Amino acid sequence: MLKTTYKIENGLLSNCQWCPSPNYNVRPSPDFNARTASNENSLNQDMLVAAIDLLVIHNISLPPAQFENGYIEAFFQNCLPVNAHPYFAEIVHLNVSSHLLITRSGKVIQFVNLNERAWHAGVSCFAGRVNCNDFSIGIEMEGTDDLAYTYQQYQALAAVTYAIRVAYPAISTSSIVGHSDIAPGRKTDPGELFNWPYFLQLISAADETSCDDHHSYFNDPAFNESDQNETGANHPDAKEKQV
Repeated sequence: MLKTTYKIENGLLSNCQWCPSPNYNVRPSPDFNARTASNENSLNQDMLVAAIDLLVIHNISLPPAQFENGYIEAFFQNCLPVNAHPYFAEIVHLNVSSHLLITRSGKVIQFVNLNERAWHAGVSCFAGRVNCNDFSIGIEMEGTDDLAYTYQQYQALAAVTYAIRVAYPAISTSSIVGHSDIAPGRKTDPGELFNWPYFLQLISAADETSCDDHHSYFNDPAFNESDQNETGANHPDAKEKQV
């Protein structure tokens, strides 16, 4: 059964694979610009948590429309084998990352500590604020704009989102957006086939359950694959990925 209980401690997600990327830096803060891991104290941690108030959902596949082959992990670690596929020559020079990746089978991989600034959004704007990397968490869904995501991915994404919102309570439902929401005209992911109503139903129901109950909820057989196979509607909020 898919493991769907996650907790976050000091920016690290439990029950997932750790695959560290070098592509990150510290998040800017108007009150604490020089934060480092060695001198971070509880007050600064509270400030940091409060400043992270956006969750951005992306998609990625390497090569395009090919899955679970390790190339995404290599790309985010700057070791993509350029000769393995012609497309890789077009992107090998890029230094990008995401905090998390959810594979087609629902496996979760973490590349950057959630407290740090991953390089996933690129040129972006949300609610009048630019540089969304500064205050967001980025999750990559393995997939393409024109291919439906899997049941396992939605279950994992909902469970991870639950854990993220517990750890970073400034992230409201209205501040969970697609890359296309924060970079309209430049980016289209996670695409029209991402089923926002189904995903929002999952996280809304999770909000109504207790922490003790949310594990069983995400494995509720009542939420089966047919529930999410209806074409996803566009997310209602205004609609960025630097790859």
